[in-house]
Amino acid sequence: MKTRKLGHTDIEIAAVGYGCMGQTHSYGTVEAENDMVHLMRCAYETGYNFFDTAPIYGEANEIYLGKAVNPFRDKIVIATKFGIVDESFFSGDKNALDSSRRSVREQVNESLKKLGTDYIDLYYQHRLDPKVAPEEIAETMSELINEGKIRAWGVSFAPEDYIRRAHKVCKISAVENMYSFVARQDEKTYFPLCEELGITYVSACPLAKGFLSNRYSAETKYRDGDWRGNMKLFQKEGMDKNRGLMGLIEEYAAKKNASPAQIALAWEIAKKPFIVPIPGTTKQDRVKENFGSINIKLTETEMNEIETALSHMDIAGMG
Repeated sequence: MKTRKLGHTDIEIAAVGYGCMGQTHSYGTVEAENDMVHLMRCAYETGYNFFDTAPIYGEANEIYLGKAVNPFRDKIVIATKFGIVDESFFSGDKNALDSSRRSVREQVNESLKKLGTDYIDLYYQHRLDPKVAPEEIAETMSELINEGKIRAWGVSFAPEDYIRRAHKVCKISAVENMYSFVARQDEKTYFPLCEELGITYVSACPLAKGFLSNRYSAETKYRDGDWRGNMKLFQKEGMDKNRGLMGLIEEYAAKKNASPAQIALAWEIAKKPFIVPIPGTTKQDRVKENFGSINIKLTETEMNEIETALSHMDIAGMG
């Protein structure tokens, strides 16, 4: 099985992780606890050992994960987050951000309680708090590592200067940003940075909220509260603009006897040795399908062919 080393730590994670967000957030429903606990145990049996959650994904998200992995806690890696303290963040409320030392300590203790564990393997600053300097955040993370409450830390959507300043104080192990065939903006910025500093790049939304699975159309109806219903990517304009991209993905899926989703994930795995995509799903067959991308090999020639084809496409992004 392909694995990745998490930053400068001795933690080994599978080259594909499991993103928990969609179980309780963004798709218009909160899935049943028993179903999701069973699903994540199936994920573990399939080969996943890296699970990504966050408090802001809903009251139940960390609880579900904690219950699911309790029987094999020491064999898996849990990533959760701090910094967003209120759902109003998604409406643009900057007061929903709090990374003060006092608040972070409260947040980590609450996450430990919900997860039913005494340590977190990877603790991300989910969004930057403009009131707190990166050096102070890094000092707090260093304290939590020394206390055994976390093993490593990371950032999400942090600019390069912020990462460099924080990294000097306490080494950052992971950066989590959105990356996929329709969101390639990090290739020229974060990829060289991760390579230089030895940081793992965790790719959120690697299937662009399911778009790259090629299972949706402009006529698809979404539940109330499902973000995709308002995303241009999933409307006719986005679908039409990305017809060439999906044709390219389908071509390689046929060549490799794979699904479009597997090609999208295999492409990321082959792109850089420090990338770990974390697709999410609430379906058991998709759990197995996504993990199967680890076994799909895209050669250097094929990667170059894909790169050339992409360079001639005007792709609709995640807006």
